[in-house]
Amino acid sequence: MSPANQLTVVAGQPIIIWDFDRTIMDDDSDRWVVVEMGLTQLFNQLRQTLPWNSLMDRMMKELHSQGRTIEDIINCLNRVQLHPQIISAIRAAHAHGCDLKVLSDANQFFIETILKNHGVYDCFSDIITNPTLVDEEGRLSIFSYHGPAIPPHGCNLCPPNLCKVPVLLKSTNSIVHKSLKID
Repeated sequence: MSPANQLTVVAGQPIIIWDFDRTIMDDDSDRWVVVEMGLTQLFNQLRQTLPWNSLMDRMMKELHSQGRTIEDIINCLNRVQLHPQIISAIRAAHAHGCDLKVLSDANQFFIETILKNHGVYDCFSDIITNPTLVDEEGRLSIFSYHGPAIPPHGCNLCPPNLCKVPVLLKSTNSIVHKSLKID
């Protein structure tokens, strides 16, 4: 029996972990907002000078300085189209009792907004991604999942802001511990 099958048996329900950009969404959510909100030129100017999440946070700061609101960003994200078969697959897996999670290096606000707009947000038990915050002035801030205190992890497969392997291992270990009632 493979480890994945063992996990399914131990946990009592199948677990499906989805990426978001170029998986649930056929595009990149960051790219979508940059292009749709007219930030391509500034984005390209700063691309080589900032880490990705810092760059996207800077784009949100720029939108705020232009007087663009959080509602403008929501309206932009609500124009994202998800393939109808992706929506059907999410709903079918959820209806069959699968535990659905998102593990993505996109960001919380973009993912949640898009999933809510398509009526599938409640199908997911967890969204593991870069955190966001909308402050009292209505400015969206984007942070790295691992934060600045975590040293570079040396993984060549994923960006430094969210290394999926240790996050996935931590998540699956937590599921196994809960199902076996291990403290």
